[in-house]
Amino acid sequence: MSPRKTYAEHRTTLLRRYPQGVTPGGVAVDDIIQLKMQNTYATHLDIARDMASVMRADMAAYDADSSKFTQSLGCWSGFHAQQMIKSVKRLRGTTKGAYVYMSGWMVAGLRNRFGHLPDQSMHEKTAVADLINEIYVSLRQADEVALNDLFKALREARAKGDDVREQAAIKAIDAFESHVVPIIADIDAGFGNENATYLLAKEMIKAGACCLQIENQVSDAKQCGHQDGKVTVPREDFIEKLRACRLAFEELGVDDGVIVARTDSLGAGLTQKVPVSRHPGDHAAEYIKWLKTEPIGKDNPVRDGELALYKDGAFVKPVRMANGLFAFTEGSGRARVIEDCVAALTEGGADLLWIETDTPNVTEIAAMVKEIRKVAPHAKLAYNNSPSFNWTLNLRKQVVEEWVAAGRITRDAYPSGQALMSSELDDTELGRETDARLARFQVEISAKAGVFHNLITLPTFHLTAKSVDELSRDYFGEGRMRAYVNTVQREEIRRGVAAVKHQHEVGSDLGDTFKEMVSGDRALKAGGHANTMNQFAAE
Repeated sequence: MSPRKTYAEHRTTLLRRYPQGVTPGGVAVDDIIQLKMQNTYATHLDIARDMASVMRADMAAYDADSSKFTQSLGCWSGFHAQQMIKSVKRLRGTTKGAYVYMSGWMVAGLRNRFGHLPDQSMHEKTAVADLINEIYVSLRQADEVALNDLFKALREARAKGDDVREQAAIKAIDAFESHVVPIIADIDAGFGNENATYLLAKEMIKAGACCLQIENQVSDAKQCGHQDGKVTVPREDFIEKLRACRLAFEELGVDDGVIVARTDSLGAGLTQKVPVSRHPGDHAAEYIKWLKTEPIGKDNPVRDGELALYKDGAFVKPVRMANGLFAFTEGSGRARVIEDCVAALTEGGADLLWIETDTPNVTEIAAMVKEIRKVAPHAKLAYNNSPSFNWTLNLRKQVVEEWVAAGRITRDAYPSGQALMSSELDDTELGRETDARLARFQVEISAKAGVFHNLITLPTFHLTAKSVDELSRDYFGEGRMRAYVNTVQREEIRRGVAAVKHQHEVGSDLGDTFKEMVSGDRALKAGGHANTMNQFAAE
């Protein structure tokens, strides 16, 4: 990241221009310093450049030590992202290793003008770049509010003539760590052809995205990665879209821009077109070899309008569905994933891989990564710790299977199927072991399966639904105000969540400071003795 000027450096520069400590218009030098330091980034393109460098440094740190993986939560508003990063900073003392994931699913579901839509690229593509921009506006405002508090402490120390507190305040200002962190931004399948992908990629990068995640599905038939009916594109087509993203980064001077190549082939059994092979062993041939075919014969001749392929010394017909799509051979998904990943890294210039899986299984993912690394030794993943998985059920099943195989228990020791979800099992050996595995899942998958970045795509979608339900069912029931206070406000206060002082959180005190800068004693401020936010002031 570019080094920020210190308080002293700003002051020295400004005093050369204004030796009296004020401008000809009466603006104090210290007020100018505050505004300059609050403006942590001039443009969002500067953010993209800086955050790309942050990601590259984090990737290098992970290569040296797999315990240094990174994490993110999917956010569907700037406020969600702001509160997440503020929480991380409050609890860890740093934002390092924390990113924001911008989910195309949540843009489709919650942020488009067409209503709540499934993850099928039906939403306006401009909504994607708009959300990135909104997230960075919110994170930068968190910087402004926090730095305003630090400068307020500096002014108070000076007013009291307390040199020790003054120097401590300046030190805190110089050491301030921005709330701005990298965003991994979902560009779906590119929203069109390679040129459309390039144009949208540029808008996302200009909005601040240092990392673009793109998947190998067909744009006009795109499905959520955890639904049926997924249709993949030939590898040549996907490589071209990866190159389109790289060109967008290069054109805009984001030299360290990161591209995540996602393959949905594990659960995708269809393709829209059969690519043309130009020489043996090319990508088309490698893609076609997995097509499901049937022999041509007297009872199954080639009819007008049908397609025939030469395969293994004979002509065969690829199996074509009623909708015109071609089917892959059952069970070929894993092999196609490995080939997809190798091609994306070696020919598409991707930096990270994303393998969309149907269950959270460290062993299975690690086995695929091991195969990929035979060709691409430094392959790393971003992994979707998806809410589409029933984590409790999947991990309890895994534990039971392991214990049965090891002879620790008999098959009937625990119930089967959905009965494994029973809350009665929570405080059993099975429940405790499952929870322990959940706690270490990301550590294990990062160490064993090359996962550099662990993300949850839709947590704020589910959290918002759960939290509003939790409050509503009691507030509109018997709890009324007790429901709000116990569920929300009391917890905010006790956890130190800054948003409990909602006026301050959205910049009321920041506005008062600016009014004082330009109006002095004439400033009409909101933060006086009658401000009810004073009830939440620290003792």
